[in-house]
Amino acid sequence: MADVRPSLVEGLVASGLAAREARWIVEEFAVGGDPDSAAAVRAAARRRLDGEPLQYVLGHWPFRGLDLDVDPRVLIPRPETEELVDHALAELARLDEASPVVLDLGCGSGAIGLSIAHELAARGVRARVIGVDASEGALTVARANARKHGLADVSFVLSDWFDGLDPSLHGRVHLVAANPPYVGADELAGADPVLAHEPRGALVAPDHDGVAGFADVARIVAAAPAWLAPGGALVLEHGDRQGPAALAAARAAGLEAFDRRDLAGRDRVLVGRRP
Repeated sequence: MADVRPSLVEGLVASGLAAREARWIVEEFAVGGDPDSAAAVRAAARRRLDGEPLQYVLGHWPFRGLDLDVDPRVLIPRPETEELVDHALAELARLDEASPVVLDLGCGSGAIGLSIAHELAARGVRARVIGVDASEGALTVARANARKHGLADVSFVLSDWFDGLDPSLHGRVHLVAANPPYVGADELAGADPVLAHEPRGALVAPDHDGVAGFADVARIVAAAPAWLAPGGALVLEHGDRQGPAALAAARAAGLEAFDRRDLAGRDRVLVGRRP
C-alpha cells in the first residue's frame, strides 16, 4: 500500500498551511500513511485553516518534556511559563525540604504542577503537589495528564484560588505557583488571535487600582502569606506591564519580593518570599 503522507503534506501546503504545520498534522492523523486517514487529515487541516490553534487541533503539546493533552477547556502551555517553573524549582531548591507542599493555582492542563512533580521526582524528592482550578473542565484535563505521566500522587481541588482549600494547609505550603488571568478586557482586542480560542476566564481579569487585568494577581498576592510556611515562596506570572504593581502588592502583604525577567528581558515573574 502506498504511503500517502508526502502527497498529503504537499496538498496541505498548497491549501495555505505552513509546511511545518502540515507535516505535524499529517504525522498526527495519517497513522501509517493509510489512504483511509486522508479524510481525518483534511478535517484537521480545515480546523487549522479556520484559525483554530494548532495545539488544539493536534490535541496535545509539549511542555518541559511532558506531552500534555490540551483542548479549549485549558490554556495552551507557553514557553514563558516554562521559565516560571525554573524559578519555582529554584525556590524549592533554596528551601531544601524533603517533602515540600506545592500549590499550583489555576492549574489548567496541569503544566506547572505536573512539571514540578515530575522534575522533583527525578531528583529523588517526593512533593505533595495540589492543582487548583475553578473550572471542572480544566481539572478533567489536568487529571488525565497526571495519569498519562504516572503522577498519581498529584491531587486536584475545585476551588476559586485559595477559597476551597483545606484550612489545615495554612502556614504549611512551601511553594505557591500561579499563572492567573492578567489580561485586561480592553487589551484582548489587540492581542494574539490565538487568545480568542482559549478560555476567556483563564485569560482576562478585571482591572484593579488602575492596573489593567490585575485583580486576580492582587487577590492571590494578598492571600498567599497566610498559606506559606516560613521561608516559603509565591512564584507568579504576570503581565509585562504589571511588574511594579506586583512588587508593591507583595511588599504590602509582607513578602520579600523580587521580579524576574523572561528571555526577552521583560519583567514577567514575581517571586515573593515569606520571612
